Amino acid sequence: MNTDQILGAAIMIISILAIIVYGYLIFMYPLIVLQITVFLVIAVILGILAWIGYTLLITPAPKPVEETSESNKQIEQTEQK
Repeated sequence: MNTDQILGAAIMIISILAIIVYGYLIFMYPLIVLQITVFLVIAVILGILAWIGYTLLITPAPKPVEETSESNKQIEQTEQK
């Protein structure tokens, strides 16, 4: 068995155990487990949105199409010479 297969088996076993534990907890403490689950889902969604906003904030604006067209014309003229 190579390392990737061992890692895959470990992830599968841990995931199955987590499903079993989650199922047990949802029956024993339904309100708190659901509150935690909903909080985590909302936090992940909002975190992804924040990451997208941050990426848009720090990414420089693209050049206008006119500048790009002029650059292409200059390149074409250079290639023709």
